[in-house]
Amino acid sequence: MTEFFRVLTDNWSLFVDGFSNTIRLFLIAAVGCLLLGMLLGAFRVSPIPALRWFGAGYVNIVRNTPLTLVFAFLVFAVPKLDVNLDYDTAAFTALTVYTAAFVCEVVRSGINTVSPGQAEAARAIGMTFGQVLSQVVLPQALRAMVPPLMSVMIAMLKNTTIAAGFSVLEAGAIPAYLSERGENQFFVLLWITIGFLVVISPLVLLQRALERKLVVAR
Repeated sequence: MTEFFRVLTDNWSLFVDGFSNTIRLFLIAAVGCLLLGMLLGAFRVSPIPALRWFGAGYVNIVRNTPLTLVFAFLVFAVPKLDVNLDYDTAAFTALTVYTAAFVCEVVRSGINTVSPGQAEAARAIGMTFGQVLSQVVLPQALRAMVPPLMSVMIAMLKNTTIAAGFSVLEAGAIPAYLSERGENQFFVLLWITIGFLVVISPLVLLQRALERKLVVAR
């Protein structure tokens, strides 16, 4: 047991740096993928065929592409086009681009739970598509969107570990660093697991709080 705690205390700064970068990577990518995903979701239900086709094409291509391949494309292929991205920026972009496809589908599914009559009534009084979506449809769709959307965010938080394979110092990179120091890898992985449980817990609590609030609001 002493050895188990020593792995953490002797390498505390590395664990702090790794998980701090994981949280930073998650927060920036979360904002980006929510904005992009909402926009793509609006495209999927747009009355303009070109926007619907673009949204559907984006989702079908990105969602069926492995996240590791998205990372590799941004880290190794994009620089060949004379676009220089540092490793952190490439990680933010990869997570945003990839997760936005899943957010888009959550938004589209949530919108489909709202009765078409709501949108038709709003259009009948002269509201534009943007007004109908933002003021009538999305507020009602939010109730159905919260559980799957939080699941997508939790999945993205765990997906940040892929960045470790592309020279980004975050939680997933800790085992490689401590392997060089000869630390017990079983204990290292246990501490990383505990760390992710701690980091994910606020998201789970937030999801439950939002679900309770939305149920009361119905």
